[in-house]
Amino acid sequence: MVATTEAAPAGTARTAAYEDAVTIAVEDLPKLDAPVKMRTRGLKLWYGDKQALTGINLDIPLNRVTAFIGPSGCGKTTLLKCLNRMNDTIDTVRIEGRVGLDGADINDRSVDVVQLRARVGMVFQKPNPFPKSVYDNVAYGPRIHGLAGNRAELDAIVERSLRRAGLWDEVSGRLDGVATGLSGGQQQRLCIARTIAVSPEVILMDEPCSALDPISTARIEELIDELRENYTIVIVTHNLQQAARVSQYTAFFHLGRLIEVDGTAEVFQSPRHAMTEDYITGRFG
Repeated sequence: MVATTEAAPAGTARTAAYEDAVTIAVEDLPKLDAPVKMRTRGLKLWYGDKQALTGINLDIPLNRVTAFIGPSGCGKTTLLKCLNRMNDTIDTVRIEGRVGLDGADINDRSVDVVQLRARVGMVFQKPNPFPKSVYDNVAYGPRIHGLAGNRAELDAIVERSLRRAGLWDEVSGRLDGVATGLSGGQQQRLCIARTIAVSPEVILMDEPCSALDPISTARIEELIDELRENYTIVIVTHNLQQAARVSQYTAFFHLGRLIEVDGTAEVFQSPRHAMTEDYITGRFG
């Protein structure tokens, strides 16, 4: 669904139409094939005097992969960080609007941010394992959240998380080894294991494959497809082919506005906004 379906003009008029595009209204959001897990309504964000998000209305479905695409600086990562309040760490940020998780506003003062980030985990662009052992990386979250009553329970969580991340067979004999000694692809899967060790409901991924080789990228993409059976996943990616491969829904952003969101096949095969078509066909971005 889109903000407008008018044909875009050519040349400078087309550029002006891009700048004048508005974010889609609630009534224009697509019907989902799954319940809504997270939802934004009228979400606006400023970095000081600069507005980075303009009235974002978006529904994120349960146990599906939603891809955020768009040119650099369009607000994808800013929106992603709004979903677990990572922007709280930036003093100049001001936010208006609502972000809901299972219907509850995550920005309400009563919300425990630590618990929120356990429910909505984040995997960053570059692998960032702690300078600890493989075991201690995965065990870190369960320890601080008190999820294991004894060593046996903690061992079980670590093994289960590493298996879900497709890493157990590669590291089971080196759990005491330093995590930074793993390959880049293994480190990223370790970070995913660390994220799922606290049993999140949503996993946010900010360009998780941008620093990886093609083989590691393929493994992460396979893992994303496996994980969506148990988790709701939102991924920011500049790789349009990756978005087409791994996601069921795609949202296209430009200049802090949500221009189009729909099923991934619809967005890539029959986009309804000329700007979306221009972006996915390489005319800009």
